[in-house]
Amino acid sequence: MILVIFTGSRYADWRIADKGKVLHGFRTPGINSYIQDENFINQLLNKNTNLLYNAEKVRKIFFFGAGASSKERQDKIVRVFSSFFKNAKTKVYHDLQASAISTLGDEKGIVGIIGSGSNAAYFNGKKTLDNNFGLGYILADEGSTNWMGQHLLRDFLTDTLPHGIREKLVDKHGLDRKSILDKIYNSPNPNIFLTSFSDFIYENRTDAYISTLIKKGLETYVKEYLLPLIDMYPDAPIGMTGSVAFNYKEWLLDLAKEYHLNIQVIIKEPIQNLIKYYINKN
Repeated sequence: MILVIFTGSRYADWRIADKGKVLHGFRTPGINSYIQDENFINQLLNKNTNLLYNAEKVRKIFFFGAGASSKERQDKIVRVFSSFFKNAKTKVYHDLQASAISTLGDEKGIVGIIGSGSNAAYFNGKKTLDNNFGLGYILADEGSTNWMGQHLLRDFLTDTLPHGIREKLVDKHGLDRKSILDKIYNSPNPNIFLTSFSDFIYENRTDAYISTLIKKGLETYVKEYLLPLIDMYPDAPIGMTGSVAFNYKEWLLDLAKEYHLNIQVIIKEPIQNLIKYYINKN
């Protein structure tokens, strides 16, 4: 029995498979090994009946997660999972590796993520190569729902948000200055708060302010992530994953055409292609 997990900061998608068939598929809160401690992860595992029931049957685990880019953070996941899944061997990878496998398979190319966070890298057919991207929700994440949430809230707080969209935002989220600043500066996971406006942004994507915000984020991402990689790997095919890339793929493809980028595939969630890949490998 194998277990494949793909997780961002907000959600984690899980698939349990055996003998070529997916037995269970479900979603839990996300696991970010950079932000959350071992106790949080352990509690999450122990709250899920599918995991409790199958824990001793699982033999191989493939974990792909935001924040799992260093050996220290990968070891954190291995420790918790090895304690819970006592008969399983756990392999931990950065979420970019999941995006690469799910869009490019074993082929070489550039892989990008624009979802709750954003990142990009060159994939050599086996692993993604290290670069200077992926600086996280404070210093980077251009084009992501986190980035859009920051800009939306900043304009709300500085009274530069157009009146119509401001009214809708207050009606939906009941925002005020005190609550916003408290959730950003005094809560343990401000990135989750910042990404929580993704549905509002999508629902209002035809509004002039919102559409401008989305397009600005996508173009910033293209310029700061994809173009530097294309300079190093000309004509490389590009695979994209993430809710932003998928939900606004028409705008993203327009930018790709403008900047002569070869985006071959855009998918929202890597988990379906990941489980198929590992079913075929095991």
